[in-house]
Amino acid sequence: MAPSGSRSIKRGCQRVLYWIPVLFIALIVAWSYYAFVLQLCIVIYLLVYHVIFIMFVWAYWQTIFTKPMNPLKEFHLSHSDKELLEREDRGESQQEILRRIAKDLPIYTRTNSGAIRFCDRCQLLKPDRCHHCSVCDKCILKMDHHCPWVNNCVGFSNYKFFMLFLAYSLLYCLFITATDLQYFIKFWTKGLPDTQAKFHILFLFFSASMFSVSLASLFIYHCWLVCKNRSTLEAVRAPVFRHGTDKNGFSLGFSKNFRQVFGDEVKYWPVPVFSSLGDGCSFPTCLVNLDPEQPSSPTGSNPPNKSAAEGRQFPSKPLRESQSRLLTSTPSWSESDSATDKDRKGASNPGMTIENEA
Repeated sequence: MAPSGSRSIKRGCQRVLYWIPVLFIALIVAWSYYAFVLQLCIVIYLLVYHVIFIMFVWAYWQTIFTKPMNPLKEFHLSHSDKELLEREDRGESQQEILRRIAKDLPIYTRTNSGAIRFCDRCQLLKPDRCHHCSVCDKCILKMDHHCPWVNNCVGFSNYKFFMLFLAYSLLYCLFITATDLQYFIKFWTKGLPDTQAKFHILFLFFSASMFSVSLASLFIYHCWLVCKNRSTLEAVRAPVFRHGTDKNGFSLGFSKNFRQVFGDEVKYWPVPVFSSLGDGCSFPTCLVNLDPEQPSSPTGSNPPNKSAAEGRQFPSKPLRESQSRLLTSTPSWSESDSATDKDRKGASNPGMTIENEA
């Protein structure tokens, strides 16, 4: 058999295997529905149960079937740039080409060695917070992780859905545990009739309580990540900027961090519809490269009693319009530029140079 044919068969088998965890979760949920609805069958409980169940399944569906977003075409190398890059043998020469291309792109993060982040597989300059997924074989915008339980990459396009999936699945398990507890106690005190239902009640309580523990820890961890504006990958390995590693480089304060994932409109926060801010290719950051000619305040000292979120400035490159709402409490880019020019004219040491962002 031809090598290409064997590779396609292998990839087809892998695709089937990747769906096994999803099928397992689906079977567990289907059985829990049968055990709770048909065996317990308490009307008041059923009303609340179905609301939670619908939101849980909806969020899970969105997490599975929302395609991860890939970098825009402006981050891909043109045909001429690819040929130019292939002709260069030295790494430094290749980096010069990549720096020239990245000069007009909203890219602030670097590799650990300070080089431009470039994906050989996809032939593109990686936007900030973008990573290549070896399972999907694609570069994923704001990649958090590849989750086998949803057979999908969790990233910019579906991170809100993933958070809601964790929240509603945890609520689902806690509700089943709480409502099943009294019957679980009756099971051990011989208070239940000797029917098939008592075994469903027993295993329903055990499975729901065990899933509650694991889901609670995972949900709390991701809530912490949202508050800090970090992905799982960034929590493991902090992003590198030109001035060095900065684990809080994308943090804008709790409110703005939360709105970056869930959006500005409160009515959409609990609903599994896309409402995240931005396009996934550019993100507002705290000041990553201090201007040596620009004093931090008119008197040359830091302004007192300012919170970290309010006192931060942002890079001089303009952000995309979809991200500008996150910066409404800060001056506009034109105002910042004019203020910077005034500070430069009044600086006491005009001999120092300004380091431009590559």
